Amino acid sequence: MAPTRTFSCNSFNPSMALFSRTHFSIPLYKDISPRRAKQSKKLMPIKATVAEAPHAVGKTGGDAAPQKKKKKIRVLVAGGGIGGLVFALAAKRKGFDVLVFEKDMSAIRGEGQYRGPIQIQSNALAALEAIDLEVAEEVMRVGCITGDRINGLVDGISGSWYIKFDTFTPAAERGLPVTRVISRMALQEILARAVGEDVIMNDSNVVDFVDHGDKVTVELENGQKYGGDLLVGADGIWSKVRNKLFGQAEAIYSGYTCYTGIADFIPVDIESVGYRVFLGHKQYFVSSDVGAGKMQWYAFHQEPAGGADIPNGQKERLLEIFEDWCDNVIDLILATEEEAILRRDIYDRTPTFTWGKGRVTLLGDSIHAMQPNMGQGGCMAIEDSYQLASELDNAWQQSIKSGCQIDFDSSLKSYEKERRFRVAIVHGMARMAALMASTYKAYLGVGLGPLEFLTKFRIPHPGRVGGRFFIDKIMPFMLNWVLGGNSSKLEGRPVCCRLSDKANDQLHRWFEDDDALERAINGEWILLPCGDEAGPTKAICLSQDEMKPCIIGSIQQKDHPGSSIILALPQVSQMHARINYKDGTFFLTDLRSQHGTWITDNEGRRYRVPPNYPARIRPSNVIQFGSDKVSYLVKVTRSGPIESEKEGTKLYQKSSNEQIFSAGFDSLVAKHILVMSGVEPAIRTHLFRSFPES
Repeated sequence: MAPTRTFSCNSFNPSMALFSRTHFSIPLYKDISPRRAKQSKKLMPIKATVAEAPHAVGKTGGDAAPQKKKKKIRVLVAGGGIGGLVFALAAKRKGFDVLVFEKDMSAIRGEGQYRGPIQIQSNALAALEAIDLEVAEEVMRVGCITGDRINGLVDGISGSWYIKFDTFTPAAERGLPVTRVISRMALQEILARAVGEDVIMNDSNVVDFVDHGDKVTVELENGQKYGGDLLVGADGIWSKVRNKLFGQAEAIYSGYTCYTGIADFIPVDIESVGYRVFLGHKQYFVSSDVGAGKMQWYAFHQEPAGGADIPNGQKERLLEIFEDWCDNVIDLILATEEEAILRRDIYDRTPTFTWGKGRVTLLGDSIHAMQPNMGQGGCMAIEDSYQLASELDNAWQQSIKSGCQIDFDSSLKSYEKERRFRVAIVHGMARMAALMASTYKAYLGVGLGPLEFLTKFRIPHPGRVGGRFFIDKIMPFMLNWVLGGNSSKLEGRPVCCRLSDKANDQLHRWFEDDDALERAINGEWILLPCGDEAGPTKAICLSQDEMKPCIIGSIQQKDHPGSSIILALPQVSQMHARINYKDGTFFLTDLRSQHGTWITDNEGRRYRVPPNYPARIRPSNVIQFGSDKVSYLVKVTRSGPIESEKEGTKLYQKSSNEQIFSAGFDSLVAKHILVMSGVEPAIRTHLFRSFPES
C-alpha cells in the first residue's frame, strides 16, 4: 500500500510549492483580503498519496465531484500549466484515463510566485463550472472579484477616465459568474488537487513523441517513454509538441517589453475601481486589485527585444519612463519592492488553421499564444479544454453506439472547427488593444518631434476624440460577445447568478458620473509641499468636517472655528484662502488675496481662483498660494502624515532618510516627494533602498 501524507491548506496566496513524482505539496496560505474577510475558508486536512506507479490511475483529488465510468482510453498531456490541468480535469470527469507531464510544477512556466495573479473572466468561469462545479466554486471563493466595480481606460498623464467598461452586466444578464482574479499558485493548487496527484508527473519534460497511428509514445528529457491513445500539447508558447508537429517557427515579438510587479498597496478608490489601463504614447500601464491588500501591475514599453537592466535598476528605470504620469502609476511603482519586479518581452503566435495531426493536438498558448491585453489568454485555454474533452466524449459515445473504434481524427477536427473562429477574433482583439493603448495621444503634437511644443496648448488629438466615440459604441457588443458568446455551448452548468456576485448600488451612477465616482474615494486628503519656498512648512491635513474649514494665511487666525495654517511668506496674504469640505469633496476659495490663488489641474491647465468663489479641488491638482514657489500637491492617501513641527519638503532633498521620516510622512509619501522634488536619480535610488516597508 502506498504511504500517505497529510497536508493543510487554506484559501489564498500560497507560498512556493514544491512538487515531485513522489511528493505532492499542499502549502499553507491564508486569505487576508479586507474585501473577503467574511468568506475566509477554514483550514482543512488533505491526504495526498505518493505515486510510485505513474501508469496506475488512483482516486481523484475531488471525490465529491461526479465522474463517469472509466473509459479504456489514455490521454497524455504535455504541460501542467493552467490549460493542461483544466483539460486533465475535464477529461478525467468524462471518464478518460489521463497522465500529465510537467517539467516544474513549482515554477509555473519559470516565473514562480512573482508571475502573480491571473484574470479569470466570466466566459472561463462558466466553462469551469461546466467542467467541475465544485472546483469552479472554490476558484470563485478564493479569487477577488473585479467585475463588480468600474474598470476601463484612463489617460496615463492626467489619470482622467477615457472609457469605462461594464463587465458586470454581460455576466449578470446571462447568469454567468462575475470576473475574478486569482493567484496562479492558488489556482494551480486547486486544479492539481482536483486532478489528483497520481495523475501528475513532475520533473517530466516532454521533448519528443511518435504517432504510431494506433497510439502515441512520448519521450521525456530523462529518456523515459510513456504510451497513450492521444497526446495533447499544452506546453506553452515555446511548445516542443508544436515544433514536432509543424516544424520550428519563431514566436512574434510584440514590440514591447513588460515589467510586472505586485505591491502591498490599497488604493483610495479600491471599493469603486477594479482595474485600469493607463494609455500613453509607445507605453502603457495596467493595474488591478488582486485581493489580500495587494495590487498587480504591468508596465509596457516599446523597445527592441532582449534588453536588460542594471542590477537593482528596474524600479529606477520605470520611474524615469513614467516620470510625468499620474499618481496612480507612480504610487504603485514606489510601493513595489525591487525584488518583486520582473521583466519579460511579450511574444505571441498567430493562430493557424490546423491545430493538430493524427492523434496529436494542441490547446492554449501552444497553438494561439496571445498578448495579455484582453486578459483572455488563460480564459481561451480553459474554453479549449472544455471543448476538447466534450468532443472526445462525443466520439466515445458514438463508438459505443456504432460498435466501432473511437474516431479520434474526426473528434480533433471538430474541436479545431469549434474553436478556430472565436480564438482568432479574441487574438486579434488582444493585438488591437496593444496598438490602441500605446498609440494613444491625448494632445496634438505628441510624438511629432519638432512639433512637440503644440502639446502645451492642450488641443485634443483628433484620434483621441474619434477613438473614444468608436470604442464607446463598439465596447458593449465586444464585451457581450467575449464574456457571453460561448455560454450557449456549455452543458451541465446552472444558468443563474450567484448571490455573492453583486455590484455596488452606485455602479450605474459611477458609469455615468465621474464626479460621483470621485466622491466615492475613501481616504485622507492632504496637501504636500512641492514649491521652492514651501520648505519651512509642513503637510496640510484637510478636515472632512463641514463645520471646520481650513484658513491659509501668513498669520494665526485665532477666532476661526476650524484650523489655521500659517505660511509666513511674502506672497501669502494675512488671510489668503479657505478650504472647506461639502458633499463629499473639497472647495478652495480665494479671500481676495493680493497675489491670488492658483490651481493647476491634472492636465496641466493653470487658472486663477476667482475671489470669494469656491473652486473644486481634485486629487493631483497643484495649488499655488500667491506664487508658484508656494505650491502644494493635492494627495489622497489611506493614511495621512503625522503632525510634526520639523521641516517638510526640503528635508527630502538631503541624504538622510531619518530626516525624511522626521517630517512625519509614511514611506510611500516620502518616496513620492522624492520623485517630485527632482532629487538626482542615484541619490533617490539609494534612499529608496533604505526606506522601511510602506
